[in-house]
Amino acid sequence: MFWYWHNPRCSKSREGLALLAAHGLAPGIVDYLSEPPSPARLRGLFKKLGGDPRQLVRFKEDEARALGLTPDDRRPAAEWARLLAAHPRLIERPVLERGDRAVIGRPTERLLELLDPA
Repeated sequence: MFWYWHNPRCSKSREGLALLAAHGLAPGIVDYLSEPPSPARLRGLFKKLGGDPRQLVRFKEDEARALGLTPDDRRPAAEWARLLAAHPRLIERPVLERGDRAVIGRPTERLLELLDPA
């Protein structure tokens, strides 16, 4: 099963969903803004993305700056997970999950990496 972390107001997120549809894929949608993920779900996503939670953080958002977050921040993954669960607008998008793998769709074509079951 594929899961797509989607923000319908984001053009990149809509673009990624259209790309997947063009390849015959209709993933389950994770509407992380209206139903924020639990810290445990986020920790699982960090692992699927390779382990570094910072790659999932939108540091350029005003909210991130207000919280004093920077790409150099070395806080533990559990703390990042709690922070992103409390501030889901800071979650990078789009993200596509499949099994024990996930990719961030930046650029959007990266989403296609998960279409191969390897």
